[in-house]
Order: sequence, then C-alpha cells, then structure tokens
Amino acid sequence: MEKCESTICQADRPTPRERRHGAILDAAETLFIEQGYDRTSLAEIVRRSGGSLATLYELFGNKQGLLHAIATRWRDQTVLSRMERGDIAAQSNVETLMNYVESEREFRRSPRAIALMKMLVSECLRDRDFALQIYRDLHMPAVHELSELFADWAAAGEAEIDDPEAAAQLFVSTVSGDSMLSTLAGVEDGMLDEDQVRWRLRPFLSHFRIV
Repeated sequence: MEKCESTICQADRPTPRERRHGAILDAAETLFIEQGYDRTSLAEIVRRSGGSLATLYELFGNKQGLLHAIATRWRDQTVLSRMERGDIAAQSNVETLMNYVESEREFRRSPRAIALMKMLVSECLRDRDFALQIYRDLHMPAVHELSELFADWAAAGEAEIDDPEAAAQLFVSTVSGDSMLSTLAGVEDGMLDEDQVRWRLRPFLSHFRIV
C-alpha cells in the first residue's frame, strides 16, 4: 500500500475535538428528530454521544447553540458550497441556477429537513436574537454566494446585473415563494416543480439578460 506523507495524512484526519464535535451534533440531531427539541435533554445527548456535559457546554454553549450548529451544517450542504467552481464553469448559467434550485428543493422536501425547519421556526418565534442569528448565518451566506456568482457573470458580460446582492435576494424570493410555509404545513402541492420554477425564472433571466 502506498504511504502518504505524514503531514498530509494528519491534515485529512479529524482531530479528537472535531470527532467529539461531530458525535455530539449527530446525537443531538437524531434525538431532536426522534423526541422533539423541547423534550430532549442535554444529558440524553451526552449519553448518546459519549463525552461529558462540560465538553458539550464548551463546544456549543447550550441546547440552542446545538440547534444553531446543526442549522449551519445544513448551510454547508447547499449546492453552491458543494460545487467546485470548475463544475459551474462547465455548465450554462441557466443550468447552474436550475441545479441550485433543484438541490434546494430536494433538500427541503426531505423528512430530516422538514423536522429541523420546524424546530428552527419554533425557536425563532420564541427568541428574536436567535432568529436574527439564523437569518444572518443561514440566509445571508446563500445570498452572498449567489451575489458573487452574479457579479462574476456581469463582469464577464454574461449578465446585466447592476446590483448583484439585490438580484440574489430577488432570485431566492422568486424560486422559494411560500415553499417554506408549504413544507412546514406538509402541503406537497405547495412545492414548486421544475416547470413552475422555470416559468418563474423566465422574467428574471430575461430582465438580467443571463445567458
């Protein structure tokens, strides 16, 4: 078997702290979904994941900190975060946007996502500071990624977008609509299908001359 250089192997291998962080998050997410956020105690999470309450408090602060960490882990699974820039370059700009939308649609329809979104909405209604934190850490990174993409297209002459961030906000609103409300209510018909998304995107693509 070919041996890798020790520095590279060490860089790829998670540290004990990273393994503990992941184990606690996995246990918390599973228990939140199985039992509900309110009914799950930190002691149960520690029993499921191993470790100690002291470690949990050190890494996450409290139960709300755990929920926030689970939510930001979702954020890192969005299509633009997963896609290499080379993959984007190999597609048309329209295909890039459609793939982004399709990935988001599939993710939001998963039972895991629906359960976690309900927890987030419930906690956001109880705590305005938490709501602002979730908006800042979940919604805005997606807007910023899209904004950077739109700015690149405009600079390359592949779009006429004078305000990339406003265009990114408009794009998210256009393709999302009331899909979150539909998801939370369990109304399958409320989720946009591919044809409906393309219909909504037509004036967006035309107005900004995205090619």
